[in-house]
Amino acid sequence: MMRRLLFTIQYDGSAYHGWQVQSNALTVQEVFQNAVEKVFCSRLDVKGCSRTDSGVHANMYCVSLDTEMDISCENAVLAINTYLPADIAAVACKEVPSDFHPRYSCKSKQYVYKIYNRKVRNPFFAKYAYHYRYPIDVEYLDAEAQAFLGKHDFSGFCSIKSDVDDTVRNIYSVSVKREGDMVLFTVEADGFLYNMVRIMVGTVLFINEGKIKSGELKNVIESKERKRAGKTAPPQGLYLNKVTY
Repeated sequence: MMRRLLFTIQYDGSAYHGWQVQSNALTVQEVFQNAVEKVFCSRLDVKGCSRTDSGVHANMYCVSLDTEMDISCENAVLAINTYLPADIAAVACKEVPSDFHPRYSCKSKQYVYKIYNRKVRNPFFAKYAYHYRYPIDVEYLDAEAQAFLGKHDFSGFCSIKSDVDDTVRNIYSVSVKREGDMVLFTVEADGFLYNMVRIMVGTVLFINEGKIKSGELKNVIESKERKRAGKTAPPQGLYLNKVTY
């Protein structure tokens, strides 16, 4: 009997060119698929919940596959981890209905962007946070960022490489908080456009620097003009943090 298994994995994206298989670069999907082939003795098609970019990390990433093999979910996790490198780990597995899709069945995704906020950089965070040396007023930015909430056309917050027709997204929550020297930008929505979170972060930092005035973010969003938003923050600070079904 055919079964659909949903794996939850975590990965350090530093060494990979994102999730999706590419012909000329190593990706998380390729490495995971190689491990799956070893365990299930077949080159199975695996479907992921999101297309993360090069250098982006995942605290929670969901992958599905179909198999007729009679293996328990617990043993499937242990077996796949045997063949995965140290920077990727399967942490859970469960059976799901045959019509389940890790991307299209998703109700919301939450991303966290980490900003290391000190004058002097920390080499241990070079691959895992964006070093930003100017002081950050988190209370001010948290209040300003609430303009992102709700349903908006985020045409001005996606890369020109994006080829999607529908650019409307619904932001459920957003916050800017400090944990010591680390500032966390957290956002949850029904979906995200290509580079959207990184552009949101860059825009918030423009507000911090006074390049976008207080109360202007609403107008920036409504303008749908990429040039009015901030720079695209670098990838290493971005984490897919939670996927909700």
